[in-house]
Amino acid sequence: MFISVFDMFKVGVGPSSSHTMGPMVAAARFLDTLRGSAFTAHGLKTRLYGSLAFTGIGHASDRAVILGLAGFTPQDYDHEAAERVLKQIAETGTVTPEGLSPLALDPDTDVVLDYGDPLPGHANGMTVAATDRQGDVILQETYYSVGGGFVLTAEELARGKDTDDGPPVPYPFKTAAEMLEMCAREGKSVADLKRANELSRIGRAALDDGIARVWQVMRDCMDRGLDTHGTLPGGLGVKRRAAAIRDRLVAERGTNLAPPHVINDWMSVYAMAVNEENAAGGQVVTAPTNGAAGVVPAVIRYWLDHVPGAGPSKLPDFLLTAAAIGGLVKHNASISGAECGCQAEVGSASAMAAAGLCAVMGGTPEQVENAAEIALEHHLGMTCDPVRGLVQVPCIERNGLGAIKAVSAASLSLRGDGTHLVPLDAAIETMRQTGSDMSHKYKETSLGGLAVNVPNC
Repeated sequence: MFISVFDMFKVGVGPSSSHTMGPMVAAARFLDTLRGSAFTAHGLKTRLYGSLAFTGIGHASDRAVILGLAGFTPQDYDHEAAERVLKQIAETGTVTPEGLSPLALDPDTDVVLDYGDPLPGHANGMTVAATDRQGDVILQETYYSVGGGFVLTAEELARGKDTDDGPPVPYPFKTAAEMLEMCAREGKSVADLKRANELSRIGRAALDDGIARVWQVMRDCMDRGLDTHGTLPGGLGVKRRAAAIRDRLVAERGTNLAPPHVINDWMSVYAMAVNEENAAGGQVVTAPTNGAAGVVPAVIRYWLDHVPGAGPSKLPDFLLTAAAIGGLVKHNASISGAECGCQAEVGSASAMAAAGLCAVMGGTPEQVENAAEIALEHHLGMTCDPVRGLVQVPCIERNGLGAIKAVSAASLSLRGDGTHLVPLDAAIETMRQTGSDMSHKYKETSLGGLAVNVPNC
């Protein structure tokens, strides 16, 4: 099993990796299929099902799929260009993707949010079709957005959601137990295993440059959030708070006003800054999803800015370790809120961050695994119930608490010797089972929980 660090940490656009990035990626993939076919298409149609439909407006899924069919991709998304293109499409009813003739697309009739039964493969299902001049379908594909910006066709999902067609990697661990056995046998850290696997696919320069870019985008996103005031879009009237809180924390430095637990406020504000940017549709890095994008960078920022002896030279070890843990969760359970609730998003992110922090603070592989288990265990059962389908309440604050839990989990694990009762594999399997048992009302549909008990207008 191999899931790259650059699969777990993707540069993209908010507010949702599964509901914004996923539909955009799926639409772009369909265009590639159409380019390679023998069909001459006249128009395009798409239909979003399940969670993609129920929170589609709040997560901008409709806009994302239209932009994807116009040729946009998450990694090079340009907000101003997107707004211009959306206006043109609304006026002309036509998209003009590169390498294809102009195609008819009426946003009001050709993009359908279907609130009926979901597609059988996953809660985040959608179809994209090409039509001829009579409106008959000549080519159609079904896609599933399975979390974190990962997109699979129905055929790919049936083969296995993490099927890897690349060459073998030197350390193909599928469970935490296998990972620990390989670490012990080879005398290597978790980061060492992950680095060797990455280098079997790409060069060292590409790996180093890619990791540096991931952190740069994370930090830039956080800095924008820490400097931006105002109100988030979507109609809830949620105020951005990160900048004001940061200003107060800075003002309290060196005074007797700050209690010891103020460090928790710093961790929270770092995470909130990222997720406020995500909620505003800014550029973020999935970690492992957009809804949980603030946890990992917040813990990295805490480590770099507040822990003596921290330095950027160990940053690759943090992200590689975190990616290894995230890959285990994705492979054996899910990182999708629509599939398993927020335990799969913020819970996974907290486990990843805890493992990364433990690693760079000198933890053994056993302590790293313990840190991830502690963090995930104490997110089990967490629902995904966004008010009005927006990635704002409770998502933004939840990232702050996920970061605090991650640091506490790493600290607890470092106080021990790595032996513990509950294996990480058991926590991951428990999360999968809990998600399977959880009502769909609490899995990113906004049909239960806070979404129905908080006035949203």
